Amino acid sequence: MRRTKRADGTAGRRLIRPVAPVLALLPVLALSVGALPAAARSASPTVVAPPAAAAAAAEAGDEGRLLFTFKDPRIDESSGLAVSPTHDGIVYTHNDSGDSARFFAVGMDGKTRATFRLAGATARDWEAMAASVDPETGKGILWFADIGDNFDGAWPDVSVYKVAEPATMRSATLQATRYRFRYEGGARNAEGMMIHPKTGRLYIVSKEFSGSVFIAPKVLRTDRVNLLKRVGPAPIMATDAAYAPDGSSFVIRTYFSASLYRAPGDLIARLTMPPLKQAESIAYTRDGTALLTGSEGVKSPVYRVPLPAGAVASSASATPAEAVDAPAGTAGAGDKGSVTASGGGPGNDEGGGIPFSMVALWVGTAVGAIGIIAVIAYRTAR
Repeated sequence: MRRTKRADGTAGRRLIRPVAPVLALLPVLALSVGALPAAARSASPTVVAPPAAAAAAAEAGDEGRLLFTFKDPRIDESSGLAVSPTHDGIVYTHNDSGDSARFFAVGMDGKTRATFRLAGATARDWEAMAASVDPETGKGILWFADIGDNFDGAWPDVSVYKVAEPATMRSATLQATRYRFRYEGGARNAEGMMIHPKTGRLYIVSKEFSGSVFIAPKVLRTDRVNLLKRVGPAPIMATDAAYAPDGSSFVIRTYFSASLYRAPGDLIARLTMPPLKQAESIAYTRDGTALLTGSEGVKSPVYRVPLPAGAVASSASATPAEAVDAPAGTAGAGDKGSVTASGGGPGNDEGGGIPFSMVALWVGTAVGAIGIIAVIAYRTAR
């Protein structure tokens, strides 16, 4: 703590800077709770879906089945997940902060097939990954998002690393290309990243009480910081995101559910997810008919959750890839009503379907933390 002087000239002590974000948390929580739909603030912890998506959400009641559990004890904080676009039966994952710049190739039996390290990369706080295909060569590309920022501004910029997908399942070191980013309007904490399969456009989804979807420039530069621009809202406390293989829709995961979109702010359906200890990852299967979702922890599970047939059909036919990739508020091919940057649209999903019990827990935790800080401040100031 740093010493300061009172008005009477006596020495006192001032709380260190990290206290400010905690003190600022309570009004944010209050506003977030107030912004939730009335049903979400009631005593019943139900998931609330906008009327336009009610029918599709009703179909999305299948919580899926257990696909496998990670057998490798080194995979103790699986935070990102991607299905290999070129190797059958292989998924990739990486750990959260605390691990080195490496990822794992895992088979459908949960056993690690190979471990790959990234040269030219660091792992400050890896939170997400994605897989895409180079349209010219047909080869796979893997993306790793070092975008975690729990202090919402601790880092001047964040990074995403791009590597060529390994040709064989043999452990090796891969050369990475680094792209640096900063957010329009100030730093954010984020845990979601997705790549549009048709255009290769990169998106980041922030993890906030009022989250956002950000779009990267069409051409990424390695010689300067790339600017991320907000194009729409995201559910409260988003932990991952992924584009469908055909580019017609995308999904955003939260700790409690997942939401399927045609475009930022344009909700198709709210999806029921299996109960997980700490839901951190989501990815589409290669055929786009189901989702894979995982959790942190040693021997953590990966579930396969089928998409409701109606939702898949509507997302595939309602909006072509060009319109989905267009920034909100602009007209793309076949656009039948633009989505504003502030989140307007048929299925504004900023509420995120958070149960009242969890909101109450967050509020209680914040109040308790503030109480403790107040006691410390009082005692140290005496």
